[in-house]
Amino acid sequence: MMSSEQNDLITRVGPEASAGKLLRNYWQPAALVDELQGPRPVKAVRLLGEDFVIFRNEDGGYAMLDRDCPHRGADLAFGRLENGGLRCAFHGWLFDGKGQCLETPAEPQGSTLCKRIHQKSYPVSERGGILFAYLGSGEPPAFPDFDCFVAPDQYTFAFKGLFECNWLQALEVGIDPAHASYLHRFFQDEDTDASYGKQFRGASADSDMPITKVLREYDCPEIHVNPADYGLQLIALRELSESQTHVRVTNVVFPQAFVIPMSSEMTISQWHVPIDDHNCYWYAIFTSFGAATNKEQMRQQRLNLYELPDYKPRKNKSNQYGFSVEEQLNETYTGMGNDINVHDQWAIESQGTIQNRTREHLGTTDKGIIAFRRLLIEAIDKNAAGEKALMMVNEEKARTLTGPASIDGIGPAGKWNEYWKEADMKRRQASEWAQRGLK
Repeated sequence: MMSSEQNDLITRVGPEASAGKLLRNYWQPAALVDELQGPRPVKAVRLLGEDFVIFRNEDGGYAMLDRDCPHRGADLAFGRLENGGLRCAFHGWLFDGKGQCLETPAEPQGSTLCKRIHQKSYPVSERGGILFAYLGSGEPPAFPDFDCFVAPDQYTFAFKGLFECNWLQALEVGIDPAHASYLHRFFQDEDTDASYGKQFRGASADSDMPITKVLREYDCPEIHVNPADYGLQLIALRELSESQTHVRVTNVVFPQAFVIPMSSEMTISQWHVPIDDHNCYWYAIFTSFGAATNKEQMRQQRLNLYELPDYKPRKNKSNQYGFSVEEQLNETYTGMGNDINVHDQWAIESQGTIQNRTREHLGTTDKGIIAFRRLLIEAIDKNAAGEKALMMVNEEKARTLTGPASIDGIGPAGKWNEYWKEADMKRRQASEWAQRGLK
């Protein structure tokens, strides 16, 4: 258990909150590139409890500004894209991508007011189909050479979804290897050849055994938590027989992401990004080591489950997450359909918009969550002291951060640790682009 003060420390993200100050020193996913397509590429963004507007100018560059016009506070998200910048629709004040006011049309001829007006702006970087923004002061950290960032565009696909709860409990469900045997249990196995783009529906690597069968029949994993330069490495072992062990290697990338296997040929890098204290988005980059991603198929699969423009799940608390008694008895453990994000959504939203951790009782399988909370508190303390925290890296260090390996496979029981490393090496050697991660 923890105190309510400790719980506030690690969950609150406003500008004056300790965790909020820490998170502002990292790149934060702010929008999908897809959201700034079309004739008017301007989008309102709420991030870490603050309001911004992000836009694409005529040259194809991206910019993000505070959302309230510095003249009289009107909403710049309704502004017009003109003359290389964003013009407020109230009085026509024009701002460039760096926030400099270029025109104040109603002022007398010769007025220099615009030269003294500067709207706060924020760096934006496009990576893997996501627009990342940096809200902190000083130089932002370098992006590591992770697979999702170095893979060519045709081998990635980005999407997002809304969770109506705090960012931390959303992250913590992904670093809990034990929950999948129950929360994501399917009573029937699909044809794994038809599982493209569907997590936990394919076969484990080096076998024809469906992942659904592994999770369903072997529900007590042995969990190893190892420190890593980027955060934590989690290894879940399920002993299938005296000769075979199922190995699932996942990673926590500090401060808000994890990298997990989707199938033998694809990984998911997923961030949990606070909208405010009570809501968050998950942003994901799906990265393929085999064939190029079928972006249209993957997008359509997800648009069947999520509503634009807010990416709200069609199954949610307002309709009981699509719960069906018949389905719970015969098809899935939750009775909430086949989308595992809906399962996760129910689990974390049912904890309340901010989980009351003073009432929880952690067990052995929660060792990854315990380790991450320690990392988070340590980083908050370092940041408060003006010191560099984990993953606040420069370019030199970022070039050494590759992978990280994320595997789901079945290997020899006595050599599981060698097996997953060899499986990752084999996958990279066969990939058209992933050689860079080899060591």
